[in-house]
Amino acid sequence: MPTQPSKTLETFDNPQPNRDYLIHIEIPEFTSLCPLTGQPDFATLFLDYIPDKKNVELKALKLYIWSFREEGAFHEAITNKILDDLVEALQPRYMRLKAKWWVRGGIYTTVVAEHRKPGWAPQPMVELPEFETNAPTRG
Repeated sequence: MPTQPSKTLETFDNPQPNRDYLIHIEIPEFTSLCPLTGQPDFATLFLDYIPDKKNVELKALKLYIWSFREEGAFHEAITNKILDDLVEALQPRYMRLKAKWWVRGGIYTTVVAEHRKPGWAPQPMVELPEFETNAPTRG
């Protein structure tokens, strides 16, 4: 049976719910339709999130993304819709979706939408010294 597009976002339990960790997903072949012309719009999606109790299952995400191929909507609407759907399914601590749309009429568009779980704040970043591999030795 061939795989079909789906609006279902399947999840699985976060294997490390006590730790903040970043999941980065790149989706280079996103397509939808321009609501004015019906022509295809192309984008690369960059999804970053810090899970809470759930993670997204990648095949389900692929089928969900595929479901937009026949939908017409403006870049801003699609980016925010995808973020809203993912937030509803996962309830992450943090999520950012960056959609870099290919040129149309000589204009590139990038839309960035974010979600932060109420009360969640990121841990301060730990700065580590850089190690020089070609540093002179002292003698």
